[in-house]
Amino acid sequence: MCEMSSHADEPLPHAAVATAAVAPDQASVASSLERYRGLLWLVSAAFFMQALDSTVVNTAVPAMAEALHETPLGMRSALTSYVLTLAILIPASPWLCDRFGTRRVFGGAIVLFGLGSLLCGVSQTLPQLVAARVLQGVGGASLMPVGRYVLVRSIDKREFVSAMSTVATFGLLGSVLGPLLGGALVEYTSWRLIFLVNVPVAIAGMWMNRRDMPEYRLDRANRFDLAGFLLFAAASALLLAASELAGSSPVPWLGMAACTGIAVLLGVAYVWHSRRTPFPVADLSLLRVRSVWVALAGGLSTRLGISGMFLLLVLFLQVGCGWSPVAAGLMMVPQALGSITAKWAVNRALVYFGYRRLLLGNTLMVALLLAAFALFGQSTPGWLIAAFTFAYGAFAGLQYTVMNTLIYNDLDIKHASMASSMASTVQYLAMSFGIALSTLLMQALLRGHAPHDFVVAFRWTVVVLAVITAASSRVFGQLHDNRQRDALPAAR
Repeated sequence: MCEMSSHADEPLPHAAVATAAVAPDQASVASSLERYRGLLWLVSAAFFMQALDSTVVNTAVPAMAEALHETPLGMRSALTSYVLTLAILIPASPWLCDRFGTRRVFGGAIVLFGLGSLLCGVSQTLPQLVAARVLQGVGGASLMPVGRYVLVRSIDKREFVSAMSTVATFGLLGSVLGPLLGGALVEYTSWRLIFLVNVPVAIAGMWMNRRDMPEYRLDRANRFDLAGFLLFAAASALLLAASELAGSSPVPWLGMAACTGIAVLLGVAYVWHSRRTPFPVADLSLLRVRSVWVALAGGLSTRLGISGMFLLLVLFLQVGCGWSPVAAGLMMVPQALGSITAKWAVNRALVYFGYRRLLLGNTLMVALLLAAFALFGQSTPGWLIAAFTFAYGAFAGLQYTVMNTLIYNDLDIKHASMASSMASTVQYLAMSFGIALSTLLMQALLRGHAPHDFVVAFRWTVVVLAVITAASSRVFGQLHDNRQRDALPAAR
């Protein structure tokens, strides 16, 4: 979709548009990876910063709630506002890339994300924190889709999954350090520092962006679909507003129904609009490709069930079991280590099973492990919780990586930017509604304020989320069972 500026280095031909089935020699692949090593570091740093920010907050929610005079479950607006902002603004990233170039867009995103982090660190009230989180989201909205898009444009398809696994591994390292750092900062210093740690990372990212980011852009960008963008943004915001109203006491049913109804109407209006504009903000015609709509629908339904799990687990350990922030954060490390371990098996698993069989079986395994968390109680030994979180992290990490690459499997390179934008939008929409759903379930099932009541509510919540996750496996059953087609050449 984007073309390179005249002063940028020419990218290697992408395997998606190659007409000959001839594998490149090893020296060519090696030179490709070496050439874009700096780019991999830059995108990895961006993923690290986002993952760190997302996970570091979870451990600090009880302390933040106490400081801001809120309940822990009432802090969901500080979490969902960030990811919803990402989802709303991500569709604008392809046009921004076309109009201003990947280097300027990515650099500007890093600046805004760092500034938002700084403002989060100095917030005094929950509304101020939510506003600062929105600014973080404005910056973060371009980090992941632009990073993915540049990798698709620059890295040979035979090495794309390996490159994405490398980038995702750094994101998982942020997930490892996030809970630990959040717990340590909350217990020994102040929760405000959990946001301020992003500032030096952002400064380093700005320097790397000027040095390593290639400049892909159009000489003349297409007209931005402002009407479609506003329709999508309003529909998404109203749906989240409806979920926030559902957590009120008493529930304003009329207002919640109005928000939901208007959101549905705006969504229908966007579908009508997108078919009549030449350059829609989200090209729904790509849904005609089976792997695209399955990746998006499957990713949405799966993340709806599992996105809020580790926030619930941290709250369960701290509120329900009386663990310290550091101890609760430490228990998240096995999950991230499991995800990192599983990512090295992605290529082999795809070769052996193919996308359909792998996603069908893995989704059910994730649901089974999720339901197993209902066995936890206040007397459950720490080593057993660690073993379960490691296994769950391994299968969930495998699920995320395979879903993230499926959408590109049958697409031409000219659709890579739009596909990346749509994948990231669905991912963050699902995360925002997944967090809202899990906290609302917990709140609805909570019958008292004693720790035991919190444990019981946690158990029933994870059972419901496991059922939702298991049901999402039906979506992946719509894929063709073609293992040779799904297998990546580099893994054969």
